[in-house]
Amino acid sequence: MTNFEPLNDSYDEATAMKAIGVALTEFYESLTRALDDINIEKILKRKNPYLYRARGIYSARQIIEEILSAYVSSSQETIFGNVFFEPVTLALSGGYQLFAEGIDIMVDKGDTMYGIVVKSGTSVNADSRKRQEQSFQAAQKRVRRYKQAFVPVVGYGYGHKRKYQSGGRPYIELAGQDFWHWLTGDPEFYTKIIRYMGTRPDEYAKKFEEAYANAENRLLREFTAKYCDKSGAIDWDTLVKFNSGN
Repeated sequence: MTNFEPLNDSYDEATAMKAIGVALTEFYESLTRALDDINIEKILKRKNPYLYRARGIYSARQIIEEILSAYVSSSQETIFGNVFFEPVTLALSGGYQLFAEGIDIMVDKGDTMYGIVVKSGTSVNADSRKRQEQSFQAAQKRVRRYKQAFVPVVGYGYGHKRKYQSGGRPYIELAGQDFWHWLTGDPEFYTKIIRYMGTRPDEYAKKFEEAYANAENRLLREFTAKYCDKSGAIDWDTLVKFNSGN
């Protein structure tokens, strides 16, 4: 890294491995709960039945597979960011959760207080950036009461950011290798995260596949009962009326 000294110059490997193990457990448990909570009617309300028909889809299973795949794909990124990157960052930073609005972790280094926001990837919209600036500004006012400098940091678990601070934004952005290096003092920590996962993903994946299959079977049964006729064909009139009728 350049122009920005690491938050810590070392880390405890046992602490890192434990935090990653706990985070993986929470990730799979949360993802499984999300599967159990899927409501077929809520999802169908947001889908485009005309597109399904225009594509020549005739299989209820194909619709359910697409719905389930899209649901898991959108859910897992959010869940992973919340239950993996943030808890691991907390364990490695030596900080604490202050429950300040818009800030995940505060780290007290004596004369300097760091406010850290943890995100998964680097894609952030303008509204989110604006709210982030406001949160950091509010935190900075509180920290100044204690005669401390305040350093706001947005850390992204993966990806790239060309500049640490750009566009006049009043906070520093670190992504991927830069973020984990700053957090631990180890420039190779970002690759060690995979190693510290060990064989846990393989063990959990099998259980998740079973939960996924159960959810698929349940949704297919519910869809077939409500939106297929006696012959088993999709009843498009019923589906469209449910989706778009008054």
